[in-house]
Amino acid sequence: MLIKGRVWRFGNDIDTDIIIPARYLNTSDPEELAKHLMEDFDKNFASKVKTGDIIVAGKNFGCGSSREHAPISIKTAGIHAVIAKSFARIFYRNSFNIGLPIFESVEASEKIKEGDEIEIDADRGIISNLSTQEKYESNPIPPFMQQLINAGGLIEWTKQKLGTKR
Repeated sequence: MLIKGRVWRFGNDIDTDIIIPARYLNTSDPEELAKHLMEDFDKNFASKVKTGDIIVAGKNFGCGSSREHAPISIKTAGIHAVIAKSFARIFYRNSFNIGLPIFESVEASEKIKEGDEIEIDADRGIISNLSTQEKYESNPIPPFMQQLINAGGLIEWTKQKLGTKR
C-alpha cells in the first residue's frame, strides 16, 4: 500500500482534546467531527486539509482520553496517514480499528517539514520525502492490519468476513 500526500506538522503531546475538542463529543457523526479537527490549535485547519494530506507529529500523539472520535475526525477530514515519534497506545489501537494508517518513525518526525510531499510504502515501512529526496524507516504495517485499513476498519472487516452488509 502506497500513501502519498502533503504534510501538516504538529509537536509533542498532541492530545485528543486538541485533535477534537470535548465540546463536540455530543455527536458521533464523522462529517460533523471532521469540521472541528484541530480547531483549538488552528480554527481553520479543517478547511485547509486536502484529501490525501498527512500529519507528522512529535512524541505521544493522541494522548489523553480514549475516545475514538479523534482518529475518526482525522480520517474523515481526509488525512490519509499520521506519522509520529510515538503514539498513545489507545490512540494507536483506535486508529487501526477505524482504518487510519499510522507510522512510528523518530527520524521522519524530526526531519519532515510542513508542506513537504511524502510517500509512505506501508508494506516496507519506508517513508520517502519527495521534497528533499530523503528516506526514513518505520515499522511496516503487518498484512492483517493492512486488511483492516483496506476494509475501512475493524467493523467493516468483520462484516466482510461474516458476509453481512448493513
